[in-house]
Amino acid sequence: MNKLKLVFTLFLTFAKIGAFTFGGGYAMIPLIEKEVIERKKWISEDILLEVIAIAESTPGPIAINSATFIGNRVAGFWGSFAATFGVVLPSFLIIFCLSFILRQFMEFEPVVFAFEGIRVGVLALMIKALVGMYKKAPKGLLGYIIMGLGLILSAFTEIDAVFIIIGAGIAGIISSLIADRKLKKQATGAEDGKKEDKK
Repeated sequence: MNKLKLVFTLFLTFAKIGAFTFGGGYAMIPLIEKEVIERKKWISEDILLEVIAIAESTPGPIAINSATFIGNRVAGFWGSFAATFGVVLPSFLIIFCLSFILRQFMEFEPVVFAFEGIRVGVLALMIKALVGMYKKAPKGLLGYIIMGLGLILSAFTEIDAVFIIIGAGIAGIISSLIADRKLKKQATGAEDGKKEDKK
C-alpha cells in the first residue's frame, strides 16, 4: 500500500471511529481495537495498551491522543495528521450543525429517549474497555496497590486526578528501577558463581 493511500485509509478509519463513538475516549477503545488491530493489523494489542497509557498521561482527550500516536506509528507525520483530523471531524461537524438547533433538538422526545439508550451502550463499551485493558496489563502486587490507591483517592478524596496519575507514574518508575537493580545483582552474582566454578 503506497503512502498516500495509507494516509487516506487512516483518515477514513478514524473518521468512522469518531462518527460512531459516543461517551468519550474510553468508549472508543473497543472500536479502535476492532479497526486498528483486528481488521487493519496496523499495531499489536501490547502496543495499543502502551498507546492508551501514553494518551492518558499526556494533555488532551484520550481519543485524539490515541489517534495521533497510532497515525504516527503507521505512516509518520501525515498519518498522525490524517488520523487526528479524521477522529475530530465528525464530532466537529455534528456539534456545529446542532449548535443552531440545540435547544429544540434536546427537547425533542425521541432524542431524549435515544440518548438514554446511548448512555447504557456507552457504559457497556467502557466496561468492555476496562476488562480488555485489565487482561492485557501486567499483573503484580504493586499494580494492584497502585490501582486500589488510585481508585480510593479519586473516589473518596478531592485530590486532583493529575496528581494521582503523576504519583502512579513515579511509583512505576521507582519499581522498574528497583527491578533493574535486582536483575543486575542477580546477573553479577551468576557471573561471579561461574568464575568461582572455573577456578
